[in-house]
Amino acid sequence: MNLQKIGGLAALYEAAAYIFGFWLFLGYLDPTRYEGTAGKVAFLIETQTIQYFGNIIIYTLFGVFLVVLALAMHERLKTRAEGLMQTATVFGFIWAGLVIASGMISVVGADAVVTLNATDTTGAGALLQAISAIQEGLGGGVEVVGGIWLLLLSVAGLRGAALPKLLNYLGILIGLAGVLTIIPPVSEIGAAIFGLGQIVWFMWVGIALLRAPADAEATKA
Repeated sequence: MNLQKIGGLAALYEAAAYIFGFWLFLGYLDPTRYEGTAGKVAFLIETQTIQYFGNIIIYTLFGVFLVVLALAMHERLKTRAEGLMQTATVFGFIWAGLVIASGMISVVGADAVVTLNATDTTGAGALLQAISAIQEGLGGGVEVVGGIWLLLLSVAGLRGAALPKLLNYLGILIGLAGVLTIIPPVSEIGAAIFGLGQIVWFMWVGIALLRAPADAEATKA
């Protein structure tokens, strides 16, 4: 199996991880009956195990597969835009590192909060708030790095014909939404568009990489 096929499978995993994350944290886990900082700590303690596995799937493994996808996309698009793809791939690696770090901080931080809560409930609440802020900054809420990666990929894609044009236009739109997450008034809207749009984008890219030949210069929209 060549890098393109592996990259296609990686892209499909990314889409599945997004879907799983939306289901887990917006559907299955219900924090609404927990109020205030103390309630958030109690919710973490009650759901620590499932959150642990959720973070591994949504963040750690997502970042690992993102490295593979970034390499596959570089190989596919570098012919017509080598310099642009070198820059894009660097941003892809940075995004992967941030996502992995975000997941590890969440996992290690949860253990620290639970341990501290046994002797200092106020301190545990403050620690949880600090960890949440760090995680959001790294990759839980601000998607600037991922947005830039997607923008550069999509622009590079438009220079050739290795990916469908409509996919590239979609990538530009989603990438812009990711960049906008750094602006507080529109960050939530940008994050929603980026997250939901990425599901479609990853699935489309995965299918394209799996179906088309590695030198798919003749692929049309």
